[in-house]
Amino acid sequence: MADPRTAHTPGPASREPDRASRPPEVDRAAASRRAVAARRERASLKRDVTMRVITPQELLRRALAEPESPAGAMRITEFLTSIPAIGEGKRDRILAQLGISPVKRLGGLGARQRVALERFLDQRWPELKPRRGRSRLVVLAGPTAVGKGTVAAHIKEHHPEILLSVSATTRAPRPGEVDGEHYFFVDDAEFDRLIADGELLEHATVHNRFRYGTPRGPIESALAEGRTVLLEIDLQGARQVRAAEPSATLVFLLPPSWDELVHRLVGRGTEGEEERDRRLKTAKVELAAQHEFDFAVVNDDVARAADEVASLTS
Repeated sequence: MADPRTAHTPGPASREPDRASRPPEVDRAAASRRAVAARRERASLKRDVTMRVITPQELLRRALAEPESPAGAMRITEFLTSIPAIGEGKRDRILAQLGISPVKRLGGLGARQRVALERFLDQRWPELKPRRGRSRLVVLAGPTAVGKGTVAAHIKEHHPEILLSVSATTRAPRPGEVDGEHYFFVDDAEFDRLIADGELLEHATVHNRFRYGTPRGPIESALAEGRTVLLEIDLQGARQVRAAEPSATLVFLLPPSWDELVHRLVGRGTEGEEERDRRLKTAKVELAAQHEFDFAVVNDDVARAADEVASLTS
């Protein structure tokens, strides 16, 4: 008769199926890498919302379109606190108001919850609503290092029907820049004269150091001939053009992500650490002003972005 103390004791052979049912070590490592990558992407998306590279509505759209994506897997609590001006206390009040459980993920919201969240976001953070009609005077602006110059140069090369305005500046030429082609390089005295004589459509001091301005004469001549004119300028200049020419079409150039903007600025290598820090702070402020523009274009590919900007002139 079998000893009852040993009759059900598993031996090595009976434990073997348990080991066989476990995923191989290589699969567990791959799953771990995927989890880490997903966490990083969620963190990047939250930074993009915080820095206003994308709107909360855009992140929600991505989550609902692909519930299994990193955006879809983001918890509603993470999503709300990534929005500027929403802390944990305000977040909890919003969730109670909308009737959404704090454990919910964006991709798993019910139909009623989606509608309530969308309505809440649209009321507090309205997205760009392009005005009717488009002007032949187009302004391209955006945060520092977003690639405005590169996109404008591509438009100049591939869309000759569009005149790219040449700005005047008090800064020194960078390597490869040609006076009269990339900028009109002038000293402070000449810049003062241009302002005094009313020869600049707009002008501004950028990064608290150098002055930039747009000569008025070439623009007025081109518009009189029926041509489209593109101004590649900074945020201050764009606001001045809107004030002087309310019909102008304003286009805001966005980076694909905040992390990519930082990478582009650091990788450019033309500024020191102090200057980079100053420009990053400026970029945060500039990104927050995109709601003042008529259109937003993402510079994820220069040719594609340039073609999209060019299409907005017709």
